Amino acid sequence: MYPEMSIEAFLARLASSDPEPGGGAAAALAGATGAALVSMVANLTLGKEKFAEAQEEMERARSRAESLRAALLAAIDQDAESFRRVMDAYRLPRQTEEEKAARKQAIQQALREATAAPRQVVLLCREVAGWSRATAEKGNPQVITDAAIAGVLAEAAAQSAALNVRINLGPIGDPAFTEPLWAEIQENLEAIRTVRDQVLRFTYEKLG
Repeated sequence: MYPEMSIEAFLARLASSDPEPGGGAAAALAGATGAALVSMVANLTLGKEKFAEAQEEMERARSRAESLRAALLAAIDQDAESFRRVMDAYRLPRQTEEEKAARKQAIQQALREATAAPRQVVLLCREVAGWSRATAEKGNPQVITDAAIAGVLAEAAAQSAALNVRINLGPIGDPAFTEPLWAEIQENLEAIRTVRDQVLRFTYEKLG
């Protein structure tokens, strides 16, 4: 649905008073944009004799970046759909004790499910960041800044997605679910930040 919209139409919907798409969709789009830049750098490196030694890795970078871009685009709709399920659960009737219990259970389930899409965005962006570093280091130096921007976008997208995980974890009263998930998110964010910093440092050194 949303990935098929024009950029203008999507941003207009994002800016509207409609509750979705929201930040989760924006995070996924940022990650997909980073993946697209990895593909761009790989494409501008492939087939050039002076980068012969990097051809195999650039092929891998392009192939994986295309898969990552598709998965991150799919996460836009997945995030919006999970938000709708949460809202539907909160709208359930609560007149009787049975209805209250059913509503509470539905909310808990919907909130757990709503962590899946942003968690996936974080994991995918960790890969985007890794390929950003690879293409910055071995790709066509004329587009090194594009490779670096891919890393910056991957980190921003992951941080944004992590916020969406966190807001859904708050009402879930099950530490056995929330604590390992948040620890995993933090570990991935730290890894992505490290790669982003490496890419930026390398890029600025090359730019002089």
